[in-house]
Amino acid sequence: MANYQKWAGNRQSLWKGACDMTNLKVGVIGAGWFGDIHCSAIAGVPGLELVALADRDGARLKEIGGQYGVAALHEDYRDLLADSAIDIVHIVTRWDSHAEIATAALAAGKHVLLEKPMAPTVAECEQICDAAREAATYLMVGHVCRFNPRCIAARKEIAAGSIGRIVSLNGRRNVPAAWAANALDKVSPVSDTAIHDTDLMQWFSGSNVVSAYTQTVRVNDYVHPDMFQIMYRFENGATAVYESAWLMPDTAPFMIDERMHVIGSEGFVQVQDTFPNLGLCTPTGFTCPDTTYWPMVDGITGGALKDEIMYFAGCVARGERPDVITPEESLAAMRAVLAAEESAKTGEIVKIG
Repeated sequence: MANYQKWAGNRQSLWKGACDMTNLKVGVIGAGWFGDIHCSAIAGVPGLELVALADRDGARLKEIGGQYGVAALHEDYRDLLADSAIDIVHIVTRWDSHAEIATAALAAGKHVLLEKPMAPTVAECEQICDAAREAATYLMVGHVCRFNPRCIAARKEIAAGSIGRIVSLNGRRNVPAAWAANALDKVSPVSDTAIHDTDLMQWFSGSNVVSAYTQTVRVNDYVHPDMFQIMYRFENGATAVYESAWLMPDTAPFMIDERMHVIGSEGFVQVQDTFPNLGLCTPTGFTCPDTTYWPMVDGITGGALKDEIMYFAGCVARGERPDVITPEESLAAMRAVLAAEESAKTGEIVKIG
């Protein structure tokens, strides 16, 4: 944990030494909505050079390539991996392609920043972990919430024993109904949103989930339900309740209703990243622009995503294996989330291990 503690205590000086003095070349696989945001964040990091993009959609590839001045555009990700000049690869594709692309990237000698969720099955997650252990390069799964300064502050207090032994956790991540139309016919909301907070719960508690029970509610006619609640039990005896509803109207003053409450034997800590983080009231309504994860500042994407990218690049430059989030910790979060998925299907408590 020394690398993590050093990073959390003095991030700015580490990045200056790692990134300003080293020219690391980066390729991004996946030029969709979030791939675009990755490109924007990379473009704002001193010492990183975005040199290649890959996406099966040729038109989208040309659009994003032109936007960031990238000449090396590939419709087959293997062609990007064949470029020996590329040091780091960001994989921002659908999770059902993660295992194939991540293992190929590691085999090609690339350092890999893999977007979460890690993969749709435990077996594929284990395959990625095995490949990462055998590789000479590094792999980190992009659990961006671990780079949220409020989550970092909460974890620091918990680790210091400020609230005693963790007894219970309660979290929510409610998102706009508008997102559902593009997502819930393709991916389960349990995997999509619960992965963030399941990982945080395990990180905060210092304990892995051993059982999950999930209930869902279907409001609209999508393949997957619009709303779910999970009950977790942890190895240390703590319990948790988590909810996510993809039902927030366009008139809601914020994009995501994101909260976490951690109860200890001697106190509690709460993280609220929703309201009133930043409130803007105009004649057209009240909104809360993002100031945490990937806000635009003077045309450059910053926030926790940029911090995550800078941290990983700094580890690569210094030759230090990332430990803010390890592949095994990401696997543990996926085990819990996939158990919650199974419970939603069967209506039964699902035990892990």
